[in-house]
Amino acid sequence: MSEKTLVGSLIIGQSGGPSSVINCSAYGVIKAGLENPNITKVYGAHHGIVGVLNDELMIMDEEDPAELENMLHTPSSALGSCRYKIADPDVDDTDYKRILEIFKKYDVRYFFYIGGNDSMDTVSKLSAYVAECGYEMRVMGVPKTIDNDLEGTDHTPGFGSAAKYVATTVSEIIRDAAVYTTKAVTIVEIMGRDAGWLTAAGALPSLYCNVTPDLVYLPEVAFDYDKFYEDVEKAFEKHPNVVIAVSEGIR
Repeated sequence: MSEKTLVGSLIIGQSGGPSSVINCSAYGVIKAGLENPNITKVYGAHHGIVGVLNDELMIMDEEDPAELENMLHTPSSALGSCRYKIADPDVDDTDYKRILEIFKKYDVRYFFYIGGNDSMDTVSKLSAYVAECGYEMRVMGVPKTIDNDLEGTDHTPGFGSAAKYVATTVSEIIRDAAVYTTKAVTIVEIMGRDAGWLTAAGALPSLYCNVTPDLVYLPEVAFDYDKFYEDVEKAFEKHPNVVIAVSEGIR
């Protein structure tokens, strides 16, 4: 049995940290919404879910199509972002009531939220809430996190460009450090919270040339200080300039 076709407006919002390609995802949703006959109006939430709560919506239908297309090549978050985490509705449903009020005001039947783990949590909670209230709409999450750690996804937009940046930066640091004979340890801390994908990307240059960190530490493997000191000493036996890639989430 196919789902009922809903006719109404659409809101698209961006959340969390910006990336090089987050606007590409937003543009894809906006363009599809403008071309869909069942979408009566396309709104952009100014600063994510905060923009919905504050009733700060931008009308995408009134934007110059050429300007919108520029989003494909523009980094960061064109609609503005936020790091606002709504509470569990069983604890405090104040935000949910306000969001539903805005949805009804603009006859919103489609809500797309671009972001990472916290944003997908918002999508899940909001979807369950509107369904419980009997309000027919589609609440959809668009994956985006450079951490590349959203369950159920092969990869997340934003990871590729961030991984390329990490690989390039680490390889340049290694080459710079190699010009000296004085013993030194260079530690590069890399983002990723609880996932080591980005830190592991620091070793990608080794696939194409003889440039790779001496040591790589990921959050998925328990960090041991004594073993770390031993590893550094062994690395010094090979050359005087030791470069280490460390995830911010090691423990």
